[in-house]
Amino acid sequence: MLPRRRRARAGLPAAAADRTLPPAALFPQVALYLAERRMGRSRRAFLTRLARAKGFRVLDACSTEVTHVVMENTSAQEAGSWWQRHGAAPNPGCPGPMLLDMSWFTECMAAGQPVPVESRHSLEVVAPGKELVRPVWLSPYACQRPTPLKHHNAFLSDALELLAEAANFEGSEGRSLSFCRAASVLKALPSPVTESSQLQALPHFGEHSCRVIQELLEQGMCEEVESVRHSERYQAMKLFTGVFGVGVKVAAQWFQEGLRTLGDLDKQPHRLNQQQKVGLEHLQDLSTPVCWPDVEALQQLVVGAVNQALPGASVTLTGGFRRGKSQGHDVDFLITHPQDGQEAGLLPAVLQFLKKQDLLLYHQYHRSRCRDAAQLTRHSHSMDAFERSFCVFRLPQSLETAGEKPSQSHPAWKAVRVDLVVAPASQFTFALLGWTGSKHFERELRRFSWKERGLKLNSHGLWDPRQKSFFLVSSEEDVFRHLGLEYLPPEQRNA
Repeated sequence: MLPRRRRARAGLPAAAADRTLPPAALFPQVALYLAERRMGRSRRAFLTRLARAKGFRVLDACSTEVTHVVMENTSAQEAGSWWQRHGAAPNPGCPGPMLLDMSWFTECMAAGQPVPVESRHSLEVVAPGKELVRPVWLSPYACQRPTPLKHHNAFLSDALELLAEAANFEGSEGRSLSFCRAASVLKALPSPVTESSQLQALPHFGEHSCRVIQELLEQGMCEEVESVRHSERYQAMKLFTGVFGVGVKVAAQWFQEGLRTLGDLDKQPHRLNQQQKVGLEHLQDLSTPVCWPDVEALQQLVVGAVNQALPGASVTLTGGFRRGKSQGHDVDFLITHPQDGQEAGLLPAVLQFLKKQDLLLYHQYHRSRCRDAAQLTRHSHSMDAFERSFCVFRLPQSLETAGEKPSQSHPAWKAVRVDLVVAPASQFTFALLGWTGSKHFERELRRFSWKERGLKLNSHGLWDPRQKSFFLVSSEEDVFRHLGLEYLPPEQRNA
């Protein structure tokens, strides 16, 4: 905006200028109208604020002043029909506004001023039977995006997730998170990405991720991804971290010391703790995906043990299977009792019962650290402090054929990873939300809570630092409502 003296010097009285232009209008010759059609109200409001902050005039209603109409995911035919129904009647002798694609608006925002309109900014004329390829806008937070289990861009997201995993193996948490966020966005898209230009309006797509996707789209493969996939370090780290009880730090240490194969570990058993020895001994079973029949059988066993130890307690399946997965590598159960405090000491009794039934090959018990749950929530710990046990179950296998005996191809039992977690009833809703996942969804939900709402969320509660109080909830829907988010059921949290 010009200073008053300069505006007056230009022949326009300051008072008249103030009446004619909004305070931030630096480009009076351009009057934008952002069509809400296929853009959405919240996105339109955001883009309006962005444009006005950069000095553009954005009108709230169609009028003869409008010079540029910006539309999204709309063809030229659709735009023309829409303007005939909603546009203001033009003045005689005055041409109508230009109907433009979002790409023009994006370039204007990047330049900080109106850019010349070129043919590539015009809305496309779509031939019958041809779909319009356009960038799609999504919220930057995964907790605001429905993400189904099956999506349209698995080939692309798998490549980014491999790079995220490799970055994590290298200890580069920031780079890993960047790839993970970009992959999460791809999973939420309503249609396949077919052109790299579709990435331009998407959040979390930096130059690196865009380059990978472009190469995949144009060549069917990415040299960097294939190089990482076949690298000695990635393959060794992937192999080692696939063993129960082996984390990234231990695997990296083993690689640095020259270990490359599981055979190398067999030759040096002194390197392994008890958990890792169990993981290596039952590697074949633990590497085989667990399917629904096994999940149902495990739930019956856990429910029976819990009812034996504390009648009235409940067992809830969480994790990927609650999100709709048909198979996974472990099974998570959340245990509680309607009366706070009754769950104390429950898990040791459950484990003792399971051991008597010869159902446990291994368990690692952790005491509860929930004595001061208020402090845990106020500090927004991402890791909870519930009583838990990481187990390897000895799950009996049914031999359906009459007279069939156990054999190598039909064993009598198999090893299955199971996590048992006990939460007080007052914290059960938050524990259920936190243990349902996915990991990235939960991370984004905590980030949104703090960055956008100023609230601290974890598996123990939701804390308002300003009011110094907790939110009372009775369901996951209540948590979403307190955060001002649309509720997403578990099957839409596969971020």
